[in-house]
Amino acid sequence: MIKLFSVKFYCYCADKCVFLYAYDRDALLTLQEKQKEDAAVANGTAKAKQSPGELRLQKDISELNLARTTSIRFPNGKDKLLQFEVSISPDEGYHKGGSFVFSFDVSPSYPHEAPKVKCMTKVYHPNIDLDGNVCLNILREDWKPVLSINSIIYGLQFLFMDPNPDDPLNRDAADVLQKDPRTFAANVRRSMQGGVVGGVHFPSCI
Repeated sequence: MIKLFSVKFYCYCADKCVFLYAYDRDALLTLQEKQKEDAAVANGTAKAKQSPGELRLQKDISELNLARTTSIRFPNGKDKLLQFEVSISPDEGYHKGGSFVFSFDVSPSYPHEAPKVKCMTKVYHPNIDLDGNVCLNILREDWKPVLSINSIIYGLQFLFMDPNPDDPLNRDAADVLQKDPRTFAANVRRSMQGGVVGGVHFPSCI
């Protein structure tokens, strides 16, 4: 409870009354601010305070240096920073010409915890399984708080430029890439065109 000092001390201690009045005024302003906050909550117009993770994420997003093949969108509105999507359209490599969407789910404890990233586009790739899980070291054991959203996007772009069959999530795709890169390239093209590879149907992403 905020208590306001009485002005009756003015008669007895003039040299201190200015200090008491100033303190009294600050307390009154604080009380008025609290009343405004309570009214905003009651009306449903109050803005939630941003967590440290949201503040850091806001900084990361403001500093993004996206390639022309990459874009970001906030499907729940820009007020919901912790969930967003990144679209990557490689202009080189096996997956050139496709468009792949990744969802980012960022914890309020970011950057002390890595974001959860999934590929929403079904893709034939050794490092991305059919459920959208992504094998990228900085999303797992190599994550550090000094890394950023930019770091993750660069990592995803690199997966398309240079798929790694030695650390696979899709072992069938990895085996084909290792044994017969030409067949792998044909499988990628068929999958992006909406075809069937290894008994699995892939929606078109071109």
